[in-house]
Amino acid sequence: MNGAIGGGLATAVYSAMSMAGDRAGLLGPRPPKRIAGIALPGRPRRTSGDGILGTISHFVFGAASGALLGLLSTGQRIPVPLGTAYGLAVWYAGYQGLMPPIGTLPPASEIRMSRHVLPVASHLLWGTTLVLALNRLRPEKPTPFDKAMPSHEAPLTRHPAQKAAVLGQ
Repeated sequence: MNGAIGGGLATAVYSAMSMAGDRAGLLGPRPPKRIAGIALPGRPRRTSGDGILGTISHFVFGAASGALLGLLSTGQRIPVPLGTAYGLAVWYAGYQGLMPPIGTLPPASEIRMSRHVLPVASHLLWGTTLVLALNRLRPEKPTPFDKAMPSHEAPLTRHPAQKAAVLGQ
């Protein structure tokens, strides 16, 4: 559940970045709208409702992808770089694996590199936001990564008897 919540929140952040990029002319046709237009039977033309359905489908996909990471992490806190990489993996799976077969976009390799900058950056932000939200929603549990890294906490205060034992007194 925490992964789905984090995925939905991360999708909101992703969407804000995408909208800003779209207004700047950096984004081509939005895949969620195209998916909604194709997925609904009997609708050969896109309508204004496709935008709403596209937004809903995008949040559902973001929440589902977040829930998947939540399940895969088995309740452990996730290092932020792993979340960023997960965001990139979600971009690759969508743009190279999911959308070309259903006809919404050609494979990523056939799209100009300049058209990938904003979607890739948005997915990196999505993955980072997902992990930050997921870790915030989870109880404090150290990860194996945390255990391997040296702690920068202050040294434990020793009882005077322990100090004497350490000093051989």
